[in-house]
Amino acid sequence: MLRPQDGPTRERKSLNGLWRFTLDPASEGRDAGWWRQPLREARDMPVPASYNDVPVDAAVRDHVGDVWYQTTVRVPRGWDGERVVLRFDAATHRAVVWVDDIEVVRHEGGYTPFEADVTAHVRAGEEVRITAVVDNRLTWHSVPPGIVEETAAGPRQNYFHDFFNYAGLHRSVWLYSTPPSHLSDITVVTGLSGTSGSVDYQVETAGADGADVRVALIDAEGSEVARASGAVGVLSVPEVHPWRPGEGYLYDLLVELVDGDDVVDAYTLAVGIRTVEVRGTEFLINGNPFYFTGFGKHEDLPVRGKGHDDVFLVHDFALLEWIGANSFRTSHYPYAEEVLDYADRHGIVVIDETAAVGQNLGMIGGLTGRDYPPTFSSEAIDDTGREVHAQAIRELVARDKNHPSVVLWSISNEPEAHTDSAREFFEPLFALTRELDPTRPVGYVNQMLAPPDKDQVDQYADVLMINRYYGWYRQTGELDAAEPELRAELQEWAKRGKPIIVTEYGADTLAGLHSTLAQPWTEEYQVEFLEMYHRVFDEIDAVVGEQVWNFADFATKAGIIRVDGNKKGVFTRDRRPKAAASALRRRWRGPGPWRTDA
Repeated sequence: MLRPQDGPTRERKSLNGLWRFTLDPASEGRDAGWWRQPLREARDMPVPASYNDVPVDAAVRDHVGDVWYQTTVRVPRGWDGERVVLRFDAATHRAVVWVDDIEVVRHEGGYTPFEADVTAHVRAGEEVRITAVVDNRLTWHSVPPGIVEETAAGPRQNYFHDFFNYAGLHRSVWLYSTPPSHLSDITVVTGLSGTSGSVDYQVETAGADGADVRVALIDAEGSEVARASGAVGVLSVPEVHPWRPGEGYLYDLLVELVDGDDVVDAYTLAVGIRTVEVRGTEFLINGNPFYFTGFGKHEDLPVRGKGHDDVFLVHDFALLEWIGANSFRTSHYPYAEEVLDYADRHGIVVIDETAAVGQNLGMIGGLTGRDYPPTFSSEAIDDTGREVHAQAIRELVARDKNHPSVVLWSISNEPEAHTDSAREFFEPLFALTRELDPTRPVGYVNQMLAPPDKDQVDQYADVLMINRYYGWYRQTGELDAAEPELRAELQEWAKRGKPIIVTEYGADTLAGLHSTLAQPWTEEYQVEFLEMYHRVFDEIDAVVGEQVWNFADFATKAGIIRVDGNKKGVFTRDRRPKAAASALRRRWRGPGPWRTDA
């Protein structure tokens, strides 16, 4: 699936703005055919945005079930004879869409795009009504999972991940045009050999019998450096300028569908030429050892929720540069494509993660005192749930396969990993990911209930990603006791002979709370906590990365251990630095294995 773009043969029209919006608390809209007419008793709702915090209305914030969005759009009159496509960049967690009275698409999964060819249902120059019903409910068969429980006050969503279940149309909606005969997908795989580079390309087309494909690679200065014909081929690039961490050098791959001398369709794809490899305990980018510094992040903002915002996109990357971070993980779901585009252009390295979080009912039961069935079983996440998970992996790889910034797939965060059923659940998912993309390493993120002597899933991972909270959830406030336990466990993991990235470590910190003796929740304790972890990391050669949890404070569901959300950010939710931010800046901008300019 190619993203919408403007070009010589294509146009796009943004449908972002104010849509009409209404709740459906009685789940009557589908049976009543609400899409057949203007929504009644509707209010304005911005798109993109999570709907939860926009009105001052608890019924909206805590709603469980369907909500309805509707807008009208005039199809550009110049699109007569063109193929017309309606695309949603995301709808959390599932959606059905109608154009006027016709259902055109339905989709499961809240963080990857979906689209429909609506050519037969629209006319150039005329208006159409677009209606989407978006369902935020989580079940055993959704990614992430959850349970809807009926109470005297109505349905309540019980979910197992530690961030707020924001929902709605978080990302852009588009109407776009292509020629009837068109390019439908492009896949590139890049290579390096000395001063030369290569771009293996594969082009897919639709309705293009008798047409040919030609490609040209253009450097950042606008000069053509390679050209070829055919839907499959290899471009050789002498004196290549590689994409590398800290320098997001990009070429443009111009792909044209041609009929003789006539260009039928054209598409331009940004290409970064680089290689990724795991060798022993090293993680190599372009053949050079790479050390990850950075964060687990969240798409989370006041009022907007998970709604994409270009202002904060640019500001957050400026903060990453200021602090010396070279990477982040898309915890715990695929981020907006605009984020990956920006990472590509700025040389920021990305661990790309599915929305598979909360797949650990034993851990959740231990925290809440509730009894749950075995995680991977016919009573909870079964074969149907695994197929939904597999489809989420397919859509993630299909969307992000061409981004040079993406160097590692993470297929789950903190799942149950110490049981036979977990091993059986994940083995085919690792195999699927490698089949879809044999060029990148694959891993999953481990949590404390599956230490080295119990983990049954790490055998399938190319990289060990580990979340640890010694000194916070264990040995709270006792860093002297936490340090040897952390060291001993990482030394055991190092015996696996694989690279280790500590993908989460951190302590909740209330901005402005200080103490002469470092105590939990103070800014001083957060600094000492991080410094202890860094001492241990520096002792263990297999550790090739440190990503602090979290970049910024973020919203969670209400609970007695979460006061106004998770406070482990080194920046507040509105991006003000805590003392830990300056401590990290001193480390990451100083000498160390993370420096690529040394």
